[in-house]
Order: sequence, then C-alpha cells, then structure tokens
Amino acid sequence: MLYYLFTYLKEQFDLVGAGVFQYISFRAGMAAVLSLIITIVFGKALIRMLRRKQVGESIRDLGLDGQMEKKGTPTMGGIIIILAIILPTLLFSQVGNIYVILILIATVWMGLIGFLDDYIKVFKKNKEGLRGIFKIFGQIGLGLIVGLTLFYHSDVLVREFAQEQIIDSDMEISELVYKDVKSTRSTIPFLKNNELDYSSFTFGLGDWMTMPIYVGFVILIIMAVSNGANITDGIDGLAAGTSAIIGLTLAILAYVSGNVIFSDYLNIMYIPGSGELVIFCSAFVGACIGFLWFNAYPAQVFMGDTGSLSLGAIIAVLALTIRKELLIPVLCGIFLIENMSVIIQVAYFKYTRKKYGEGRRIFLMSPLHHHYQKKNWHEAKIVTRFWTVGILLAILTLATLKLR
Repeated sequence: MLYYLFTYLKEQFDLVGAGVFQYISFRAGMAAVLSLIITIVFGKALIRMLRRKQVGESIRDLGLDGQMEKKGTPTMGGIIIILAIILPTLLFSQVGNIYVILILIATVWMGLIGFLDDYIKVFKKNKEGLRGIFKIFGQIGLGLIVGLTLFYHSDVLVREFAQEQIIDSDMEISELVYKDVKSTRSTIPFLKNNELDYSSFTFGLGDWMTMPIYVGFVILIIMAVSNGANITDGIDGLAAGTSAIIGLTLAILAYVSGNVIFSDYLNIMYIPGSGELVIFCSAFVGACIGFLWFNAYPAQVFMGDTGSLSLGAIIAVLALTIRKELLIPVLCGIFLIENMSVIIQVAYFKYTRKKYGEGRRIFLMSPLHHHYQKKNWHEAKIVTRFWTVGILLAILTLATLKLR
C-alpha cells in the first residue's frame, strides 16, 4: 500500500525521498524490521492473553527429559507469526502482484487450517485435533489453487531470449530479443542444461496432460513440505529457526530470479514480477526470528499447528513460484530428514512385526530430534546442530546457481 502511495506522491508532487520506495531492497529491509517489531512487541501481549484464556499445550508423556515441565505452555503462537508476515507485506509490497496475492492466500489458508486444529485440541479438549483427512483436503485445496493459478494466470510468465535476424539497408544483423511466455519449466539443480518442462511427462497422451501432471506435483510438494515443518516443530526453536534459514535463502533466490541483470549473469530463469516476493520473504524471516525471542529454549510459547502448517506451505509455494521446487530436497533437508525418519520408523516397525511377531525400531524414537533426546542430548544442543546443518544445506542450495 505504501508503495502505491509514495509512487503517487513522487509522480504528482515530486516528493523528496519518495522514490526510495521503488527499490525492492529498501522495502524488503523495512518489511523485515517491521515484522521483527510486531513479533517482539505484540508477542508479549499475545502470550499474556493466551495464558489468561488458559490456551496451554497438552503434553503426551513420551518419557523425554523436561517434557512434562512444558505442560500448560501457551500454544497457537503461530497467530503472531502470520500477522507479522501479512501486515508488512501489505504495507511494503505491490499487493496487486499475482505472486504476492498467491502467497498471502497460502499463508491465510493453511493458517486457518492449523488454527482450527489447535482450537479443537485446546478448547474442545481433543488431543487428536482436526482429523487428518481434513488436513489433507485442506492441503489439496491449496495445491489446486496454487497449481491452477500458476498454470493459467496470464501474469505468470518466464522470459525467453533468442537471436533474431534483421535485414536493414541490405545488411543482415543478428539481434538478441526476448519475449515473456507461458511455460511449465522449472530448474534442475547441478545439471548444465538445468531446466525441466513438466510438459515432457505427458507420456505421448497429448498436451492436455500437462496441467493435471503439474497440478498434481504442486499438491505433492505442498503436502510434503507442510507436513515436514509440522513434524519438525517438536522442540523449542527448531521449526522457527530452520524456517528462517530457508526463508532467507528463498529471498536471495527470488531476488536474482526477479532481477534481469542478475538472472542473466547467473544464467538462470528470469521470472518477471517475482522480485516482489523478496518483501514477503523478508517479513517471513523477520517474523521467524522475532518468534524465536519467545520460542527459544525454554519456550514461553509454542507456534502450534497454526504456525507450523502455514510455515511449511509458505516455503513450498515460494519455491514453486520462483521455479525452484526441485531444490526443496536440498534446501528443506531438515524437514525431509524429519519426515523420512517417521516413515522409515513406522514402515520398519510394521515389517518386523509381521515377519518376527514383534515390532522393532531403527531410531530410539521418531521424529529424529526425539531420537537425540533419548540419547540424552540437551534440546538446545540438538536445535543448534540442526540449524548448523540447515545453514550448510542453504549454502549448498545457493551454490547450485553456479555448480552446473
């Protein structure tokens, strides 16, 4: 909103300093600072309100050190994360941009599903919360909205360059020209010719198959990353800190993808309009870091599913909009490992129970962070080491821009 206001003031009254709002870097910095302020200042008020209403976490005894001491800690703190993301984005971004609209829809959509899950757990005293089938339907619904929008919307384009031969005064001149086109191309990491087009997976059935294949892949990514973030949110500060690292990396990728000079220099896909996502990413990082003020060990508040489900969905949609979704296994490696530890543990337990008559385990407990808790590692130590791995994965992700 402020972007449009100051653009108007600059054009109509030549207001000194108003032109600074044209710069994405300035607006991104302001969004990050404001989201930090909102989270820290209003976080205290939210915690007091949650305590007053007795919105406390119900803890299931898993036999972990210090676990039962967390009983009654306020939950649903994800509300403040969502507000600290949305308000700066509305103030400093071009809210008419299709990518900004889409990511805001994703934030609110999954935030509401997570809120409903937390509400049932806290106020209805149902430890199971929202039934898993409804969460899946919610994720599929968001996947359909995102996939169909990216596939059909006229503003979702990528830039293609080509040599054009021009005859001028009996001379043939070669000129580099570009056009913005609809495409389902994405980026493959580590390969020289690093672009993949989903239309190549139609199996000879015709172009009509491209849309369902693409949308199906979008749904799968949103479900995987959203659930991964949800599972990772098991000890103080882990999900928020990991998400901040991922968000900062996506901000850099969005900036270079939306800047014609940097995308040309790095030889990566230029996506017109995607630079506005940097403002959202900055607010996202600011909100996650601000939330750590209260969520770092020992946590004064938990984000609940309100926060974790929305954080995962945001990361997935951001990666999809800048055509970097195939980097998710690297960038979101912590989420992937946590997810896989649960899948492997359950599958192995069922297999051994069927074969030997009793279930056996690979990990002492899943998800993986609980395995290390069972090994008597302190929570803070586990979180710090997971963050360290997350930073290394983020650096590797950025390195793929040139490792081809």
